[in-house]
Amino acid sequence: MPLKIRLQKYCSERGICSRRKAEEYIKKGWIKVNGKVVTELGTKVENKDIVELDPKAKAEQKEYLYVLLNKPVGYVTNLPNGDEKEAKELLPESIRDRVHAVGRLDKDSEGLLLFTNDGVAANRLSSPVYQHEKEYEVTVDRHISNDAIKQYAEGITILGLKTKPVEVKRIGGKTYQFILREGKNRQIRRMLNSLGYNVLKLKRVRISEFRLGDLGEGKALTLTPSPGGRGKFVAT
Repeated sequence: MPLKIRLQKYCSERGICSRRKAEEYIKKGWIKVNGKVVTELGTKVENKDIVELDPKAKAEQKEYLYVLLNKPVGYVTNLPNGDEKEAKELLPESIRDRVHAVGRLDKDSEGLLLFTNDGVAANRLSSPVYQHEKEYEVTVDRHISNDAIKQYAEGITILGLKTKPVEVKRIGGKTYQFILREGKNRQIRRMLNSLGYNVLKLKRVRISEFRLGDLGEGKALTLTPSPGGRGKFVAT
């Protein structure tokens, strides 16, 4: 018997739109299944079904925003306490309330943050299921031994869970490149602390294909999808 799943989940898994947007579109009558408008949130579909978005929904999706920010140390990604500064405050005021950060970057770290209102892209970039790479430049208090680098490559236990393999390469001096395919809370700091190292500076320089490049500290850059280039973006 064919496996049926909720239409919202189907839309999210196929990259049509996020679950939240699918619910919104269903309520508005903006989704068709096999040529018929669907308005029931409990609707289920299977692989052979043809799911289409109304032109109004497609037009709305063209308004998706993708914004890169070079977050300075001292700013939190979300939910600031007391007099803490939120990274979103550095974005242009006109888009500040329209986007959300993809993942986190702790207060003591700096570098690349991606903000978007594209729920599908945000989910895929932050979920460990898709194993998108996140690249960091990390300066530590002493040289990382070859044995420690090997342990990181095999995965070590932090927070009661074993990490996925992490690539670690020396850049120069006591600065190293770390490439992760997941994002546990303060993962790099915990990994280094567990083997006796202390982080002096931690900077994220890449999230999947999004790169920090020469974007200045505290500066934001808005991107749009490149015409004819699926998954490619250009500055606007």
